[in-house]
Amino acid sequence: MPTLLRAAADFIVVVHAAFVVFVVLGGLLVLRWPRLVWAHVTAVVWGAAIEFAGWICPLTPLENYLRARSELSTYREDFIEHYLLPLLYPAHLTRERQVWLGIAAIAINVLIYGSVVRRARRRPPRWRK
Repeated sequence: MPTLLRAAADFIVVVHAAFVVFVVLGGLLVLRWPRLVWAHVTAVVWGAAIEFAGWICPLTPLENYLRARSELSTYREDFIEHYLLPLLYPAHLTRERQVWLGIAAIAINVLIYGSVVRRARRRPPRWRK
């Protein structure tokens, strides 16, 4: 059972990292699949709110719960712990840096969505095709 719980915790870390990447760069997917816009805008708002308010993403306590339940007395460093955890939980993450991360996520997406809007304006309306 501890192995299964640890695998579940590792899976949560992967999902968490994928969400962070989606928040920052998901607008690029919207360029290809415009219907993703609502999912992406929602993710950006949530991600920025977490950073601005200093909240903890619900995935973090879930991961910690699973790790505690896995009954591991020591960490044996593996790929996920070595590469992904430091990305999600940097050692020197201050409130000021969290705010800058939120601003960066929004700024990147404003630039990407500027491109989305320009593309949409260049396309003829569907009813004219």
